[in-house]
Formats: sequence, C-alpha cells, structure tokens
Amino acid sequence: MLLWVGLGNPGAEYALNRHNVGFMAIDIIADMYNFESWKKQFQGWAATGRIGTTRILLLKPATYMNDSGRSVGEAMRFYKLGLDALTVFHDELDLAPFKVKVKTGGGAAGHNGLRSIDAHIGQAYRRVRIGIGHPGHKDRVTGHVLGNYAKAEMDDLTDLLGAIGAEAPSLAAGDETRFMNDVALRMQD
Repeated sequence: MLLWVGLGNPGAEYALNRHNVGFMAIDIIADMYNFESWKKQFQGWAATGRIGTTRILLLKPATYMNDSGRSVGEAMRFYKLGLDALTVFHDELDLAPFKVKVKTGGGAAGHNGLRSIDAHIGQAYRRVRIGIGHPGHKDRVTGHVLGNYAKAEMDDLTDLLGAIGAEAPSLAAGDETRFMNDVALRMQD
C-alpha cells in the first residue's frame, strides 16, 4: 500500500488558497480513479482505492498545515508503512506557477507542513512539488500562499490538476521522470 498525502488547511475559506493545491491534487485523483468516499480517519479525511494494481490510501490532514505530521505519522504507524511508501503533494514557492517536480528527501524550505512531517517521521519521503511561484519579496509570501488563485489562473489550475490526475499511474508505478515529463507535455497543449 502507498500513502499519498495532500497538504492544505481544512475549511471552505481555504479551499482555493494556493497553499491548498495539495488537497486539490488528491481530490482530483480520488475522483478520477473512483476511490471510496472520504471518511474521518487519522486526524484527517482518508479514502482508499487503486490506481492500476497499486492500492493507495489518500489522506488530507485536518490538523491545519502546521501540524500535518501528526496525521501522516498516525496513518503510517497504523499501516506499518516505511518512508518509501509516502508521497506528499504540496505547494512550492520556488517553482514557477503550474510546474511540477518530484523529488525524494530534502529540507522543508520554510514550508510548515513539510517541517511538521519531517519532525514526526523524517525527511526521506517523496514529494510532488506543485509550483505556485514566488511573489518577489519575502514580506509578501504569507499573503501569496494564503491567497486564492486568481480568476485568470483557474484554467491553468484546472489543466494542471487534470494532468496530475491523468499521469498518476506513472507515479504509482514509481516512474517519477515519466510522471513529470507527461504532466509537462499536457501543460503545453
């Protein structure tokens, strides 16, 4: 079993925040692959399903971003999963908007959700970094991250989430390079 976690903040007021793009990615995967209904579990919302032959638990921590590690750690302990089973989908300031990169391990780069997960389970897990761009000055970061996507960005956001969902089988199979390449190709169309 794999554990795919989308990072975000619970509540309707945060639904379209850039910081919630991890939740958005997990939601589209659940919809596209007919995962079971979401249920309260592991201090969050969980849904199980399959992509191809791979069984996956999707998790959206309800602990707020800064405490995401509690939820992730609980799910990993329950299923006795190693770090190699975990993939975290999150917003990334240091990537251009609507770009996607996958990496394993590394620091939190100021991301409080990653910092919390690192503190609970370590750093050697896979991350799907979804670019939101940097607002240009560090004083504007909080407003940018916690701001909603603009109306002018909605088509690109929809295309990106659709591409992530469509290419999820490559990610499930462990082919990160193909996943990144095929998402990028879909975004060029």
